[in-house]
Amino acid sequence: MALTGKQKAALLLTSLDVATAAELLKGVDPRTVQELAVELSYLDASGHRNAKETAEVARQFCRSLESESTFQFKTFLREVLKNTVGEDKAKHVQQQIEDLLQKRDPFMTIRSADQRKLAMVLETEHPQAVAVVLSELPAKKGSEVLGLLGDGMRVSAISRMTAIGGVTPEAKASIAQMVRKRIEGLDTTHQIGGQVPPEESLRKVAVIVRSLDKEVRDGVLEAIQQKDSDAAEKVMNLMVIWDDIPQIGDRSLQQALRGIDEQQLALALHESPEEIAQKVKSNISERAAAMVNEEASLMSAPKKEEIRQARDRIVGALRELNRNGELAFVEE
Repeated sequence: MALTGKQKAALLLTSLDVATAAELLKGVDPRTVQELAVELSYLDASGHRNAKETAEVARQFCRSLESESTFQFKTFLREVLKNTVGEDKAKHVQQQIEDLLQKRDPFMTIRSADQRKLAMVLETEHPQAVAVVLSELPAKKGSEVLGLLGDGMRVSAISRMTAIGGVTPEAKASIAQMVRKRIEGLDTTHQIGGQVPPEESLRKVAVIVRSLDKEVRDGVLEAIQQKDSDAAEKVMNLMVIWDDIPQIGDRSLQQALRGIDEQQLALALHESPEEIAQKVKSNISERAAAMVNEEASLMSAPKKEEIRQARDRIVGALRELNRNGELAFVEE
């Protein structure tokens, strides 16, 4: 890749320490600083910035360059901008840089996204959008993401990739923006680096702990309690959740459902998975089940809070049994 003058100037800045680079840029027009930062951001994000080219550029100016293996681009850029144009202006400039980069290459950040995260986002998109994104990825990464998609989506996307040429640049940019936002949204609920979200992690712990003998289980919970009381309470609650009902033994469920009237049962089962509804109805009398069905037929549109409270009553009774060591699971 042949470097432009601005790109060479931008690369040269990376061979300097932050203070020197900031001093060098003092008095330079902010627009010029922004243009240099855009070029550096593009070279870094697109993979064109490498030690060989940087060293060659530096040699052309001063014939010496220390190793830049520990160079942290984002920190460098942030500090240079802050020291040159001020913190407030730096934030504005960085946002403009981001906008200009996305305009130049809408798929740039998508290419650097984690394969599994990207597949998770694409799985629920329209096959045409998936085909466009896959066509913009490097061949190896595109093939890895494709392999993580479901069979149906995989076939649909591949069949549409043969007609990508008809998609306008505007449409591609719109698709890229949509996928970027979904990836960003995913980052707010999933920790970066493929780590499991905290609640999901605690749920796994809870399922393991609940299968232990009561004495051992109580000892484990006590140890967690001493280290983190909030985590202990969450683990205790996550041992039994609404979705566990199909795996709960009949006798345990029957005991928990005692004292809960048909109206509350109808509320709790509103829009519940059929598996849960059948499990509950099969563990109450036929008369009670008929009354639950009647209550459900008279129900118009219950509030979500009412449904949640009704389910909490049932789950609360199950958790009480669990605390007493009286809750049995079919899976066990």
